Amino acid sequence: MAGTTHTVTNQAPPLVQYDVFGADRALVEAVERHLAADVLDEGLTELSGLGRTVGSAQVQEWGAQANENPPRLRTHDRYGHRIDEVDFHPSWHRLLGKGVSAGLTGAWGRPGGHVRRAAAFLMWTQAEAGNGCPLSMTHAAVPALRTEPALAAEWEPRLASTVYDRALRPPGQKPGALFGMGMTEKQGGSDVRANTTAARPLAEDGAYELTGHKWFCSAPMSDAFLVLARAPGGLTCFLAPRVLADGTRNVFLIQRLKDKLGNRSNASAEVEFAGTWARRVGEEGSGVRTIIGMVAATRLDCVLGSAGLMRQAVAQAVHHCTHREAFGGKLVDKPLMRNVLADLALESEAATTLALRLAAAYDDGGDRERALLRIAVPAAKYWVTKRCAPLAVEAAECLGGNGYVEESGMPRLVRESPLNSVWEGAGNVQALDVLRALRREPEALDAYLREVGRARGADHRLDAAVKDLLTELADLEGVEGRARRLVERLALVLQGSLLVRYAPPEVSDAFCAGRLGGDAGASFGTLPHTLDLASVVERARPVS
Repeated sequence: MAGTTHTVTNQAPPLVQYDVFGADRALVEAVERHLAADVLDEGLTELSGLGRTVGSAQVQEWGAQANENPPRLRTHDRYGHRIDEVDFHPSWHRLLGKGVSAGLTGAWGRPGGHVRRAAAFLMWTQAEAGNGCPLSMTHAAVPALRTEPALAAEWEPRLASTVYDRALRPPGQKPGALFGMGMTEKQGGSDVRANTTAARPLAEDGAYELTGHKWFCSAPMSDAFLVLARAPGGLTCFLAPRVLADGTRNVFLIQRLKDKLGNRSNASAEVEFAGTWARRVGEEGSGVRTIIGMVAATRLDCVLGSAGLMRQAVAQAVHHCTHREAFGGKLVDKPLMRNVLADLALESEAATTLALRLAAAYDDGGDRERALLRIAVPAAKYWVTKRCAPLAVEAAECLGGNGYVEESGMPRLVRESPLNSVWEGAGNVQALDVLRALRREPEALDAYLREVGRARGADHRLDAAVKDLLTELADLEGVEGRARRLVERLALVLQGSLLVRYAPPEVSDAFCAGRLGGDAGASFGTLPHTLDLASVVERARPVS
């Protein structure tokens, strides 16, 4: 037709209908490396099925809908009765149901369970990160509950269930249950020892009445919550069910939902306890020690979640540049864009490789692996979550103006990217936690050095970085002021050692040059041009 101007050309097709697992070579190789032979085939089949689900147009649409329709708080019903319920868009429930059925709350005690769940969680984050919160809290509650065998026997089968039951009713009547958590208060934040919520013992053995507030309560629609409160014997961990055994609602007053930068589909709340019934978990006064197992598990999920966001951002950037033409050729073939994409791909692969190595340590469960986790989890949580935001922003820039438009999905990744750095202790909390381990648990540093030592002699830049790190570790005088620098180096050296051992030479060479050898600038896309960057980008391509 004469005058027609709207002929659409030179646009990348949507990145849908693909196997998110099979297209992620770093993730597939990590699973193959860490899963035992007797469960490997089953695990790969399971993860590939989930990968196709995550990459489907339907699930991607559910993720967009859940993000665009955030939860709403209903404090009262039409008659004026206090109900404190949170309404979610149907897509939220569909996603959460898929996540539960995929086993994202049931890793404990399953052969290769943590590696399989870690890979699944990393993928599921790419569909919509918001519903990862209840999945993570439920999974992570198990270590705390196991301090009370009777409670664990009662609750653990419900938490590991693959059945999602959204109804608020007595836990004993449900085939599956979800857990939330409430630790921080407005006057203390990360300093949970400043908590003021009071716990008064009741006549029933192990039962208490809670009075107080929580400034951040994760997943307030859950069936039960692990919370910290002050009992006569000190700060203690408690289990507060949403609905009591007789069917009545426990006192759980939701004051408001947080209006957050990202993570819009998920509800985070301020709640009040006013005579709330709860059961003690662990001994009085041992609250932090009891709940720390839950905190450690959720910190690993922060690493996995950030690794998932990174992977999706890189996949979208590489996919776009593979199809988009400018200045006489494909963007992916332009040397400067190739440098940017390769640099982003390195960050993503290093995060994935480290996260799956930590999951494998959970599966192993031996003393040395537990000692490694003591340093490696907070160090990884510190570094990987901090690298997520700049990576997401740079990946969005690869799409040009298209990346700034909501329909591209990139703004949602950008808004989500800072979250995991804040959850479960911000950067300074992680750095101080590493310092405590270095000072009090020499076996943790020994396990870390043994791990990185497995790559000794494979790359001179890694060897030099280890030597410099040992110099820093030899002088812990006044270390708090340089704790971030130290923890950053711990994480980078660990990532480098893993990539040198397991990644293709072009990946490990580029990582060691840019991250350990100092041969790169401060921004992405400043790697030495002499490296094999085309192979690094090709490895990150989501669809051939």
